Amino acid sequence: MKIALLGYGRMGKTIEKIAIERGHDIVLKIDNNHTKFNIRQAEIAIDFSDPSAAYNNLLNCIENDVPVVCGTTGWLSKFDKIVDFCNNKGGAFIYASNFSVGVNLFFNLNAYLAKMMKNIKGYEVDMEEIHHIHKLDAPSGTAITLAEKIIENSIKNQWKLDKTSKNDLMIHVKREGEVPGTHSIQYKSTVDAIEIKHTAFNREGFALGAVIAAEWLVDKKGVFTMKDVLDIH
Repeated sequence: MKIALLGYGRMGKTIEKIAIERGHDIVLKIDNNHTKFNIRQAEIAIDFSDPSAAYNNLLNCIENDVPVVCGTTGWLSKFDKIVDFCNNKGGAFIYASNFSVGVNLFFNLNAYLAKMMKNIKGYEVDMEEIHHIHKLDAPSGTAITLAEKIIENSIKNQWKLDKTSKNDLMIHVKREGEVPGTHSIQYKSTVDAIEIKHTAFNREGFALGAVIAAEWLVDKKGVFTMKDVLDIH
């Protein structure tokens, strides 16, 4: 495939390495300061840019019939607009807060555990996420995805960084060193605790998942998720 990398930071460089190892060509490498480029020279785009650039990048790709895989977080207030635009244009688009295969299995495990705990009394749930000090958004998009599934299956009404009500789901956020990403969910009672946790060792799992998603998306039309890519509905 001929791949455009929209965002050429740490993740972009890791994606480049893995894509080349898998036999693909990188035909565009765009940093966040570039706004004029010919996206049509690419067969597919992978966006790990800045939240301020992602929305226009996605519009550009879809307008020019270039399938796009997006892992940028922090722009999701406009997500529904992109979905509508993609469907109206007959484009192809995948967004994931996290492309790691392991994390997407963890998403399903979290949802399943939340459903099991829904009617069990005496347990309080909270979350913790840890990332490197360079991460711009807090909490992480992965943490928000996890929180949304817990909220769907509990008395919690919303997630918050500072808990003010028993109906708030507390997300503890830490920024430490160069941590690629750790997410844990704990259900605690007066007698025991149940905890599930995903720990990333490096960025390569995220990058590999994004490349796998791009390979899967070529020649498809529609809006998809990593559940579609991994067939884990």
